[in-house]
Amino acid sequence: MPAGLTEADQPTRHLSAWWVVRDVLVVLAACAAAGALAGVVWEAWWTPPVGVVRDQAWYLDFFQSRDLFSATALYVVVGVVGGLLVGAASAFFVDRVELLTLATVVVGSLLAGWLMLQVGSALAPPDPHALARTAAEDTRLPGTLEVSGTWPRGAFPAGAMLGVAAIYIGLTASRRSPT
Repeated sequence: MPAGLTEADQPTRHLSAWWVVRDVLVVLAACAAAGALAGVVWEAWWTPPVGVVRDQAWYLDFFQSRDLFSATALYVVVGVVGGLLVGAASAFFVDRVELLTLATVVVGSLLAGWLMLQVGSALAPPDPHALARTAAEDTRLPGTLEVSGTWPRGAFPAGAMLGVAAIYIGLTASRRSPT
């Protein structure tokens, strides 16, 4: 105990199984809500490329093809920002057992990234390749929202870990230091 402090000056933390379960559920619910909201933001921010049907196949103009990559880039940006916010909020407000909060944020951010992908894809236009098989010649169809590759799917967890680290390393250390 630091010099000059008595037992009564020490903060008490009530740790029971109820509080631990509640904290885990709060973090998981926050991550799920953030992931679903991030999926809505991702889809709303994205502009689908428009292609044309030729011989029952969907073709994209050369200048429209860059919009295919913007879906992945926007997924990364929205995922990192969403993860950063939910990770920082979880670390700041749910600080009874830091390692448990960290583990819960890891699991919750994986769930959030998956939900972001599912919600965004569900709100987007359907697959134009499948629609082109039955569409009339020269029909213009919008592209669908998808993520290219597997590494961008780690954007939400990476942002969440940055948020947790920022709070645990920066703010929490100064908040708990005796003065």
